[in-house]
Amino acid sequence: MKRSPALLAAVALTLPLAGCVENSSGDALDVQANEDSCKVATDSVESGTSTFSITNAGERVTEFYVLADDGLRVIAERENIAPGSTADLTVQLEPGSYYTACKPGLRGANVGQSEFTVTGEPIQYSESDEKRFNEARDNYVAFVQNEVAELLPKVEEFAEAYAAGDDEKAKELYPTTRVHYERIEPVAEALGVLDARIDYREVDYIAEADELEKDDPTFTEWLGFHRMEKDLWPPAEDAKNADGAPAREGWEPSTPEHRREIADTLIADVEQLNTTVNAPNFIEDQDITVDFVSNGAMELLEEVATTKVTGEENWWSHKDLYDFQANIQGSRVAFDMVKGIATERGEEGQKLVDEIENRFNDIQELLDQYGSLESGFVDYDQVDSGEQAELTRSLDALREPLSNLTGTVLGLNVDTEVES
Repeated sequence: MKRSPALLAAVALTLPLAGCVENSSGDALDVQANEDSCKVATDSVESGTSTFSITNAGERVTEFYVLADDGLRVIAERENIAPGSTADLTVQLEPGSYYTACKPGLRGANVGQSEFTVTGEPIQYSESDEKRFNEARDNYVAFVQNEVAELLPKVEEFAEAYAAGDDEKAKELYPTTRVHYERIEPVAEALGVLDARIDYREVDYIAEADELEKDDPTFTEWLGFHRMEKDLWPPAEDAKNADGAPAREGWEPSTPEHRREIADTLIADVEQLNTTVNAPNFIEDQDITVDFVSNGAMELLEEVATTKVTGEENWWSHKDLYDFQANIQGSRVAFDMVKGIATERGEEGQKLVDEIENRFNDIQELLDQYGSLESGFVDYDQVDSGEQAELTRSLDALREPLSNLTGTVLGLNVDTEVES
């Protein structure tokens, strides 16, 4: 969960096909976020499509969540909202109890977590839209299930090499193993503490350790891929962590016995991920809807913008371009699942889809200069500041039109401002 200001304009229900969702909450809901509060203009809306317009009045980048009634599962999120900027989150909400919250600085406990109630009747769709929405959702879930099925044996092989002290093999497997996880990261993040156990960086774990232990009493130490990464690429005595803290402060290389425990825990957590996404009621239990898919395409780009482009994600191994590629691939798959629906929204929908596809092609062409998943990517510390800036510009060019995808898919007329 990490990310930049969206450029969504105000939503207006003017498209000829904008009646696909019969009930909608109307105007955008104002959210005022700062360092110690997260105030939504109302604590209740009618069921249907709601747009939250979040203004960050704080001093740090923040993100906004709509959480399930357990306060843990993420129904939808808008990430990387820069200080002084406003970003929108469009989501379909069925009747029920939810929470809203913000996270200034992108780590630590949620701020201003408040109850949010959705009243009224279950969302009603036109028959054709319901069929298309469910088809896109089901196809995306099948993609997620396949990625996790491929992830599990690779994690087992990587974890066994790490536990056995075969560091060269583990280093070789580390970036390619993570690809399958990075492609479906929005789903993993929606599952509460499981993502933190599998994929939290050290600075994120330290910032949220107390809250994580409350949510999962067995979660009492930093775990997962990045714990293992630091063992495999141990920092020099004078090295700094991503937040500027001394890298060896509160850390020491894991003993062989501890490596075995960490490896077994990662395998067990990924097995739990596999069980969860294949559960018969996974879609219902996790509230997977078409807007989850389209918002997921944007969330993956925000992952790239926040920690991959900056080099923070794989701070010790510098294997960030593998994650960058995987996030882009996962984003494009999610987009591909819903682009047919967007094109049916008229000329503006087709124009938006064309622009997004062109921008995806541009950023892929740029990434190809640094390698591929098959042949390997150069380490990110070999990509200079000018080249990183070029990647950022290409990424931003894609993020702008993609931020309008959900509104278009749901039949809302968003001012896309895309160029021919």
